[in-house]
This record gives sequence, structure tokens and C-alpha cells, in this order.
Amino acid sequence: MKKNVTLSPKKPEFSLIDENLLKSRIYTIRGVKVMLDADLAEIYGYSTKRFNEQVKNNIAKFDEDFRFQLNEAEISLLSRSKFSSLTTKKTSKTDEFSQNDNLRSKKSASSWGGVRYAPFAFTEQGIYMLMTVLKGEQATAQSKALIRLFKQMKDYIAAENAPDVSARMVALATQTSQNTRDIAHYSRCCCKMRNEGAKTTYKLVSILYIN
Repeated sequence: MKKNVTLSPKKPEFSLIDENLLKSRIYTIRGVKVMLDADLAEIYGYSTKRFNEQVKNNIAKFDEDFRFQLNEAEISLLSRSKFSSLTTKKTSKTDEFSQNDNLRSKKSASSWGGVRYAPFAFTEQGIYMLMTVLKGEQATAQSKALIRLFKQMKDYIAAENAPDVSARMVALATQTSQNTRDIAHYSRCCCKMRNEGAKTTYKLVSILYIN
């Protein structure tokens, strides 16, 4: 007699990247939050080269506000700030990527002598667009994690700025009220001056007429 065997759901062969690690991979460049291509490639399980090839094959989806290439000044700033390093290490099966304390060059380079290149930065919109380019269970799961993280960050920033925004609104309302009172006062003064001027003009005309 055969026994009924209950198969447990198959677990994915990858693990979602830690939230704190994700936050450490987000930088502010050109006034916007971005993630670098090598970091995203690692998250999605690609080599940086393969990752950028996937994007290049769908380049029409990535406008300048979705993806842009860092210039030397921006790379140098990352290096001085000790934000991240894109030193790549090649293994027999795949390319593994590790972060260092600083960029060894103003341009990223593979440790086995590959072509140097300036990293690409992806904005929040660009990361969302990756969902339409990178397929598979891992890509979908990691994309959802990134979307939730960016939402958390925006909610946090909004909550932090709320008291300041409220204070500015109160100050603006107070200033507007004062300006309204000042305008009314100046309007009354102008009316009074016009009336006085009219009286003076009438007197002058009367005198001239009499003479």
C-alpha cells in the first residue's frame, strides 16, 4: 500500500538581501537616491557585465532620469566618502562582487584586467523599470523588496519633514494675514490721499476761476 507523501513547497535557491545591507547600497547622487549597477547585479544574481547587457538590450526603457553614468567627479566623491567599491573578482563559475572601502580607480575595473568603465546609477524609477527587463523568481522577489524599501524611505522622510512643513504653513498663513492687513491699510491711505488731492485741486480751480 502506497503512503501519501506530502511534499513541502520548494524553497527558492536564493535569499532576499538584508534590509540594512540594501540601505547601505543606496546613495544620493545628483540630488536623487540611486543604486549602482554592480550592487543591483549582485542583488539580482547577475554579473555586472551580463546585467548591463540586459539593460542595454532594452535601453529604450531607461531614460536619463532612470539611469545615468557617473562622471569622474561623482566617482571621486564616492571614493573620498568611502561609500562603496566595485572591485570584481572572477571565479570558475560566475563573477562575484565585493565592496571595498574605496574605489581603487576613478573608473571601475575588473581585477582580471577587464575593460574599465564608469558605473551606471539607477534611480527609483529605473529600478522599477528593471522589473520589466529582468525575469525570474529571484528578480521579482528582489524587485518587490527594493520597492518596499524605497517606499519606507519616502514615508520616513515625509514623517520627518511633516513638523517643519506644518510650521512653514503656519508661518505662511500668518504672513499672508499680515500682508492682507498691510494692503488694506495702504489702500485706505491711498484713498485718503486721493480725497485730499481732489479737495486741493478743487480749491485751486475755484481760486483761478474767481480771479
